[in-house]
Amino acid sequence: MEGTYERLPSEAMGRDVHVWRYGWWGVPVLVFPSAAGFAHEWQKEGMIDALEPFLRAGKVKLYCPESNVSEAFTKAGSGAEKIAKHHQYERFILQTMVPAIRRDCNLPNVRIATVGCSLGGLYAALFALKHPETFDRALCMSGRYEISQFLGGYNGPEVYFDNPLHFVPNLTGEALARVRQTHLTMVCGTGKWEEGCIEETIALCDVFREKGIPHIRDIWGSESAHHWSWWKKQTTFHFARMFGG
Repeated sequence: MEGTYERLPSEAMGRDVHVWRYGWWGVPVLVFPSAAGFAHEWQKEGMIDALEPFLRAGKVKLYCPESNVSEAFTKAGSGAEKIAKHHQYERFILQTMVPAIRRDCNLPNVRIATVGCSLGGLYAALFALKHPETFDRALCMSGRYEISQFLGGYNGPEVYFDNPLHFVPNLTGEALARVRQTHLTMVCGTGKWEEGCIEETIALCDVFREKGIPHIRDIWGSESAHHWSWWKKQTTFHFARMFGG
């Protein structure tokens, strides 16, 4: 399925950001790429083709921006520098990407769904947890939710609210009530290359259950690997549940 490409100028990122858009109507869904960080990743990996029935039926519109995930989490560098790069991207999403989505939908206050796999699953969860007034649901597949491992063990105060397994257990009162406005679907396989992902997915879901945060925990079997072939199946299954088949 063909999409629409654009470059969004971002003051936060200090450059234009590549974005692909797919669909003509429906719930806006913000797609976070995996560790590759490319805006065209979901097209390249066949995810757009797998979701074509939802797009053609006007169930969803997909917005696929690139990310600076390599600078923030996977490349060498100090922990302080890397988390600062992540916060630049967060500002881009909130200050530029969200307004662009709302303009495109002609709905100035519409809440947006998030989706991502692997490190994209972390992003999908973080934006729903930190900004539930903006993001009303998240589909998170094979994510990692304890980020200090990507920061060389750095755990300065500016990391706290980007580390779900650190800040969510401590939510109380009004802060917890805010997070209960969103809903997270947490998916992970138990097969090849899911080490770390499965443990952290289960641990975060246990916290959600304790805190009364709306969520679904969906653990797939040992045949389900950390791979696009399985993320396609998981995405189509949960999109049918979330947006109608």
